Amino acid sequence: MGDTLVAIGANLPGPDGAAPLATCRAAAAGLDGICGLSLVATSGWWETAPEPPAPGSPWYLNGVVRLRGEANPAALLTALQAIETAAGRVRPYPNAPRTLDLDIIAMGALIRAAPDPVVPHPRAHLRRFVLEPLREVWPGWTHPVAGVTIDTLLSELPPAPMRRLG
Repeated sequence: MGDTLVAIGANLPGPDGAAPLATCRAAAAGLDGICGLSLVATSGWWETAPEPPAPGSPWYLNGVVRLRGEANPAALLTALQAIETAAGRVRPYPNAPRTLDLDIIAMGALIRAAPDPVVPHPRAHLRRFVLEPLREVWPGWTHPVAGVTIDTLLSELPPAPMRRLG
């Protein structure tokens, strides 16, 4: 199947009061070993404006991890959702601010339209806040459906309000 990419994001403190950066770092570390996958790389962390724009919503912290091994997509989704729930994630409405968001971006060359999870993520190629950190962990990545490189995908996107931490 190939390496798996998981996007990590947060813009609210965790239930323990932890800042979004601490929650994201803990989630990244916690993905090592999930569903038999091993952590290969973690991107830097990026501060990004909410998309779509939401007045008063705090900026997000975003990153991507690259995992190696074979995993069942549905089992991985269930495991990621359990981590989100443990971090206090609630879903009051689409794109609501959140304590933790974990999205499967791609699982090797797998193309899966249904059932959930849809792989590759149906909107990841449109999101600079996913693609910039993804390029850090896998500079030669090619989108399984579009068949184009990460650099091509990024070159086709407009600039976005974001900055790399550190």
